Amino acid sequence: MSTVTIVIFAIVLLGAGTAFGYYLRFIITMGKRGSVELEVKQKLIQAKEEAQVIIEEAQKKVEQKQKELDKETKEHEEKFEKIEERLSKREDAIDKKLNDLDVKNEEVQKKIEQVKEIKEEILKKREEAEKKLEEVARLDAEQAKSILLKNIEQKYEEDLLIRIQKLENTAQEKLDQKARNILAAAIQRMANEGNPELVTTTLTIPNEEIKGKIIGKEGRNIRAFERATGVEIIVDDTPGTIVISSFDPIRRQVARVALENLIMDGRIQPVKIEEMVEKARNDINKIIKQKGEEAAYEVGVFNLDPRILAILGRLHFRTSYGQNVLTHSVEMAHIAGMLAEQIGADAYISKAGALVHDIGKALTHEVQGTHVEIGMRILQKFGADERIITAMKSHHDEFPYESIEAVIVQTADAISGSRPGARSDTVENYIKRLKELETLVTDFKGVEKAYAISAGREVRVFVNPEHITDIEAKNLSRDIAQKIEKDLQYPGEIKVVTIRENRIINFAR
Repeated sequence: MSTVTIVIFAIVLLGAGTAFGYYLRFIITMGKRGSVELEVKQKLIQAKEEAQVIIEEAQKKVEQKQKELDKETKEHEEKFEKIEERLSKREDAIDKKLNDLDVKNEEVQKKIEQVKEIKEEILKKREEAEKKLEEVARLDAEQAKSILLKNIEQKYEEDLLIRIQKLENTAQEKLDQKARNILAAAIQRMANEGNPELVTTTLTIPNEEIKGKIIGKEGRNIRAFERATGVEIIVDDTPGTIVISSFDPIRRQVARVALENLIMDGRIQPVKIEEMVEKARNDINKIIKQKGEEAAYEVGVFNLDPRILAILGRLHFRTSYGQNVLTHSVEMAHIAGMLAEQIGADAYISKAGALVHDIGKALTHEVQGTHVEIGMRILQKFGADERIITAMKSHHDEFPYESIEAVIVQTADAISGSRPGARSDTVENYIKRLKELETLVTDFKGVEKAYAISAGREVRVFVNPEHITDIEAKNLSRDIAQKIEKDLQYPGEIKVVTIRENRIINFAR
């Protein structure tokens, strides 16, 4: 067999194999295609079945929901029907009530008209009766009324006075007793003795030779001392004493301390005098500061500016009517605290206002104005609480009372200043005050005479019984008390006793 034949045969076999391969692939592909289509058909059938089941379930749910909605709708409809029924009944009831009210209103209007007619008839009858009375008595209404009231007043004057007096006594008895108890307790707890001191200080010396040293050669030592201290030294024949005179208590105390130190040192000469005076001035300033702090601490008043306390301490060397002003202020603070606690006021403000109420007296000889005005400026300058200033400024009635604490401070001042042993007024001022009191009272119309008794704490007024009735005497007593409060200045209070006495005199012959 030739090569060509073999090649041809090989080509034929290759072609046949290729054709058989393509045929076999076609057969396999067709088989797979049939299987996929079958599977797709099966899935479609399954999907239709599932969709049908879902649709059926959905229809069942829709039917169930529809039933529930129908049920709820029916229930709501029933409720609305009941509500409409109740509203209808209420409307009927309201209409009935309105009708009843209309009927009653008509009845009331009729009664009002009847009352008006009756009232008009009564007025007509009253007018007719009054006209008849005027015709019979020949008096008009005002004249009859005046005569009637006058007769009744004269007839029942005594009964009215007794009733008025009884009502006043009953209404004020308990309050007066309570006030007396509070004030008596405050006075008893703070009844300190006064510290009498005028404008001079007496210094005891160990021997008479000291007087010569104090005067010095040709009086140079005493002149140097007086120039350095601003006081007057009185060296007389009184044995064992030297008098220091000055209106300024601080200067007087500086001079006393300096003179005592000079006497102890024994070297009395101008240079030494200036040294001792300066030392004494420093010592007094320390004492002043200490006294102010001690006073505030004693009464429990804190948070005051140190400069206020320093000025307050100066009152330790100041007196008023023989009463030490700082002692008086401390006493007042205690009393004010007691009173405030009793009546429920602010105890701290009351005590602080009482403590500083006379602080202006420390500078009255240096600054123009009353001690109240000066004290207000001091407290305002150094930032004191405004409530404290309000409490202290009215204690001499120069300013109106703006708080209950202001009234307490004024009351405490009266207690401390007027209690027995607190102050010693001069005879001249005492007599002058009594004369002014009697003159003021006798100026009133109807007063025959007046006497001031009990050291000016009481004034007895005798009135003319022919010119003054009992009711007028009562009013006169009140007017006199108000006039005294307005025109006179005095510690404590003055009792006004008005006496109306009838005396009928006949002679048997």
